[in-house]
Amino acid sequence: MIISRHRRADDAAKEALLRLRARKYDLPTLAVPEVLYHEVSRRPLQDVMTCIRHGVTLSSAGRRLKPNAEYDLKSPVRMRRLYRDDLESLERTCAVADSCAFSMREIAYRYPSGQLPNGMTGEEWLRKITYEGAAQRYPDGIPDEVTLQVEKELSLITELKYTGYFVTMWEIVRYCRREGILCQGRGSAANSAVCFCLGITAIDPVRMGLLFERFISRERAEPPDIDLDIMHERREEVIQHVYDEYGRSRAAMVANVVRYRAKRAIREVGKVLGMAESACDRLAKLTSSYGDLTDTALRDAGLDPDQPLHRHLLTISNEIIGMPRHLSIHPGGFLLGAEEILDIVPVENATMEKRTVIQWDKDDVEALGLFKLDLLGLGALTQLDICFRLLASHRGVNLSMATIPPDDRSTFDMIGQGDTVGVFQIESRAQQAMLPRLRPRNYYDLVIEIAIIRPGPITGGMVHPYLRRRNGEEAVIYPHPCLEPVLQRTLGIPLFQEQVMKLAMVAADYSPGEADQLRRDMAAWKKKGGLERHHDRLVNRMREKGIDKAFAERVFEQIKGFGEYGFPESHSASFALISYASAWLRCHYPAEFLCSILNAQPMGFYSPATLVQDAIRHGVSVRPVDVSWSSWDCTLEPLPGGEFAVRMGLRYVNGLGKKDAEAIQNARINGPFSDIDDFVRRTSLDEGVLRSLAQAGGFESLERHRRQAVWRVKGVSRTDTLPLAVAEPDPEPVFELLSEADKTAWDYRASGHSTRAHPLLALRSVLSAQGILSASEIRALRDRSLVRYAGLVICRQRPGNANGVTFMTLEDETGHANLIIWKDIYQRHRILAKTASFLGVTGEIQSRSGITHLIARRLWMPRVTARPEMVKSRDFH
Repeated sequence: MIISRHRRADDAAKEALLRLRARKYDLPTLAVPEVLYHEVSRRPLQDVMTCIRHGVTLSSAGRRLKPNAEYDLKSPVRMRRLYRDDLESLERTCAVADSCAFSMREIAYRYPSGQLPNGMTGEEWLRKITYEGAAQRYPDGIPDEVTLQVEKELSLITELKYTGYFVTMWEIVRYCRREGILCQGRGSAANSAVCFCLGITAIDPVRMGLLFERFISRERAEPPDIDLDIMHERREEVIQHVYDEYGRSRAAMVANVVRYRAKRAIREVGKVLGMAESACDRLAKLTSSYGDLTDTALRDAGLDPDQPLHRHLLTISNEIIGMPRHLSIHPGGFLLGAEEILDIVPVENATMEKRTVIQWDKDDVEALGLFKLDLLGLGALTQLDICFRLLASHRGVNLSMATIPPDDRSTFDMIGQGDTVGVFQIESRAQQAMLPRLRPRNYYDLVIEIAIIRPGPITGGMVHPYLRRRNGEEAVIYPHPCLEPVLQRTLGIPLFQEQVMKLAMVAADYSPGEADQLRRDMAAWKKKGGLERHHDRLVNRMREKGIDKAFAERVFEQIKGFGEYGFPESHSASFALISYASAWLRCHYPAEFLCSILNAQPMGFYSPATLVQDAIRHGVSVRPVDVSWSSWDCTLEPLPGGEFAVRMGLRYVNGLGKKDAEAIQNARINGPFSDIDDFVRRTSLDEGVLRSLAQAGGFESLERHRRQAVWRVKGVSRTDTLPLAVAEPDPEPVFELLSEADKTAWDYRASGHSTRAHPLLALRSVLSAQGILSASEIRALRDRSLVRYAGLVICRQRPGNANGVTFMTLEDETGHANLIIWKDIYQRHRILAKTASFLGVTGEIQSRSGITHLIARRLWMPRVTARPEMVKSRDFH
């Protein structure tokens, strides 16, 4: 029987009743007070968390909150003082605690061996399917070096008992191929020749000289990690296949602990404290998602940091940041077991139908040495699949990632110009700024391009030396001849994790496993240290090989810098295949590319509005949503000359669901709609959906004037019949026609985009009269020119390693302008910089190597008669 004491008025009465029952039923008593926080100072946080859980404010929480601060974790001294009259119960409590000797190491886990043919072991079956795959990969005969690498890998896989894992991944990939589901393995698995032969990955690691130990090593003794990217539209089919194949008792998805960030913390804590929702919303918008709440943010939001309520908001919000908010499902992590996993881990039903989830996250699973499958959804694969199907159905062109023509000159010309909006992995502002400098001309250049733009490249000090050497501005120098084979393809500059591992193996005689440990120490050295222990061995071994000490020290410093941003070559190589396919389709079939990427949303870096405007500037004909022609998805409509226009899909009308779209399409089977009344009668859609369609211009083929269409659908009955006609109907009012600018604004408001015009087109004459240039005019200016510019903010980035520099992308009807805002300028104009949707900037042109940036000196609100419709930006700060 538990005896809890919290110095409450009713403690004595409750304890007396418990002791009476304990004596009656001959039960021993234990001294165990309830613990809700580790120290008394955390009580305010506990109260707020309780209110959040119950959805109440502090002032209305009542008995949901504890009456005092006696629910902390007490020291042994305080426990003896609290139970000084009942030390016997306290001793029994200690005895129970001492008997709780379970260790996670006692968990007995076996990975399932998979379905094996009769009489074959897992090792024999893996060998068989590996060599069958190798014969397909190398139809002219398996090269000796491939056989040697495969044998080496199979030996280690067998030794570490990983055969079942590889068989499982092979079976899942085979299922995807059989069902026509586009998939591709990536990550460190691409370093494996066995994975390549099994069809799991698409990169030949032997030909590319990749390092298997980056994937598996004897010294690391950790389960392998194969990331399988699957087109996100059909990933659920693969997930359900795994459940069906292994049974729900032996398969469950891994959890993901969703934690509080600043914006969410502010909103929820502010609500508990009874603050106005508008004030909390304003404060959240002025606060970075990845930092703490500050006094400055409070002042910017019009709140006094010295006011007790606001100070309490700041304190509690910062305490709550990083704390678990709720349990979600990992994007694709699966735990499989040879026995029922319920005996190993706690399992619960997920909120998503037909899914179960364990209550541990991926870090817990990895810490315990459990095997996790990663079946990840990738929008780019969905887009490619849709695009290939469009080409086949509309042009009779049958393509796949494997059959797209390689090394296409026009594709690389487009890439080299930084014209890559919508292209997988190379569409961001930073990538577009790098592309004209690096000018990729082949697949491996793309591999480098993807890897070189990663967090912290300046810290690593590798980007600029590589570019100078590539452009012939700096000699290619190797610290020692033995390092030339390792660094030759990257001109003597280590850019990939595998290169650093090979460097240690060649120059300092590290074993492959030791080199992998170096990689792991590199990645964690700023947080956990551990890299300095490699210094003496690396430097001394290199000196023994005749490498000058200065060179050796320089290499070690490069390794330290490299640890900030190191990216695996195998990962980049896998992504480069998709990037090239995406770029080739955009270059040669822009209408199909746009149609497919719009139907694959959400994905990528840019909003549908930006994608549509970019396509229009590239000559693609894009037609608006119309109930007479549009399907749920965007579609292609033939144009004279064999080309196609893109018709926007009903999916882009706010407030319209897929079932509503199906009702429209089904009604259209019986013939075209004659007017709006006919449409309403045959579709039976409710008034809200009808109004959304009217505001989006969806009735334009039936009623040209949008306000008139809104009036016609207003108040329509939700039944499948219309009111009987009266003898003399009331005359309809005549509304003022929308201007072209109004139409564009209505488009953005109702569907988040416009095929008619960009919101700033109607304002160009007003802006030009004020000396405000367009993005195309800015790109034509000389370096260091002073300009005024205004555009819609579509992206904000403030990388943690950029020393406070903020990058913005602004858009107008002629294209994009990239802003660089130094730290002091940002601080001076921080409210505008954080919140403005339509922003003006005065600054200086920086034009180098075909790349134009605008260096901001001042930010301001443009003076216009009518403000453009607000667009939502993608913010990373």
